[in-house]
Amino acid sequence: MIQIENLVKLYGEKTALEGISFKVGEGEIVGFLGPNGAGKSTTMNILTGYLSATAGTVKVGGIDVFEFPDEAKKKIGFLPEQPPLYNDMKVSEYLNFVYEIKKCKLNRKKHLAEIMQVTKIHDVSDRIIGNLSKGYRQRVGIAQALVGNPPVIIFDEPTVGLDPKQIIEIRNLIRNLGKNHTVILSSHILSEIQSVCNRVVIINEGRIIADEMTSNITKVANDSREYIVKICAPQREAASALRSLNGIVFVEATGERDADSYTFRIRSEAGVDIRKPLFYLLAEKGWPLVGLEAAGMNLEDVFVRIMDADAKASSKSKKA
Repeated sequence: MIQIENLVKLYGEKTALEGISFKVGEGEIVGFLGPNGAGKSTTMNILTGYLSATAGTVKVGGIDVFEFPDEAKKKIGFLPEQPPLYNDMKVSEYLNFVYEIKKCKLNRKKHLAEIMQVTKIHDVSDRIIGNLSKGYRQRVGIAQALVGNPPVIIFDEPTVGLDPKQIIEIRNLIRNLGKNHTVILSSHILSEIQSVCNRVVIINEGRIIADEMTSNITKVANDSREYIVKICAPQREAASALRSLNGIVFVEATGERDADSYTFRIRSEAGVDIRKPLFYLLAEKGWPLVGLEAAGMNLEDVFVRIMDADAKASSKSKKA
């Protein structure tokens, strides 16, 4: 549905995008993740036709954004970080205005009623936008992106400034929209990406440094495996036995004790699955295993590892 190839954007001597490429398939919910200044908003603005590119191609539904901008824009609904609202208008007036601007051909009354129902703003349709809460204004912003029923919806930092309850509501709304639309969610909030998206594209300093399914994102960090293990055994003897296992690089007694069991944090070398050797060791010793759970990195940890690895690689490249 979306195809970006070798996209470059220069601001004078500053390189905002350094030849990035990625695709988004129909029905995907993709998180576009990166620190502030990484190039997220620049990419989104080029994709939606608000900004030109220095080089590269961008296609939406097979239509080139640069050659046929009007046709491409019809396929995109965009919620920028600051929603394009007219605060002196009523909600219904504003959506009718957007309907006209987009030259929408769908049945006006039915279409706008459906949008207000989906975004749950039908109860404030006659209220002035400027008098609404931040959460409701954000919903109105999402509603305008849905006018015309575009197949692609793009959100740029959709929950900034919202309270926790509003954040949950907007995330649920985005998940529901993903059932019938291709969605790109640009954000620097890792928990948001993790809870909403099924794929993550990470950008740093204008370069794509990772592109992976959310469920597999820890693999790109190329890190070791960690587990929390609870064993019914003498603490010192168990720690020593764990350290003797091939592939184990770290063993720590956490100090937690439950009756006759002790808890350990263990870490193996990258690519080594320690679970079977651990089972055979404990069976040989006659020590019951009463707990085993992954202590893998969360998305925040992965993000830091990837960023650090990218920084080191860039540093080596510059020295070379």
